[in-house]
Amino acid sequence: MLSEKGKYASATQNRRFVWKEVVWPLILEVNDAEFSLDQYQKKRDEISSKYGMSVNALSRGLSSLIQRGLLYKEKQSYFIHFRLIPYMRLKADCDYATALHEIKIR
Repeated sequence: MLSEKGKYASATQNRRFVWKEVVWPLILEVNDAEFSLDQYQKKRDEISSKYGMSVNALSRGLSSLIQRGLLYKEKQSYFIHFRLIPYMRLKADCDYATALHEIKIR
């Protein structure tokens, strides 16, 4: 994402965008708390071309989600935090702020 924001604001923007447009829709699509690297890359490429964004910006957003603890990576798979599984089961909209609140507060 091209912006005049600072480094941290851009990281937050990328993280929020990747959660909203790539990760959470993918979780709901596969209906599982886990998705593969291939599934992520397919969704990422779709969103990248739809919004004209660089794949690098989306990849940085994914890495940032892992650093925040919303996602965990194990070999070639990614997992959402266990406290987000009820949202997935209900097929509820779980925006970035809600997800972060769920994993930090409880």
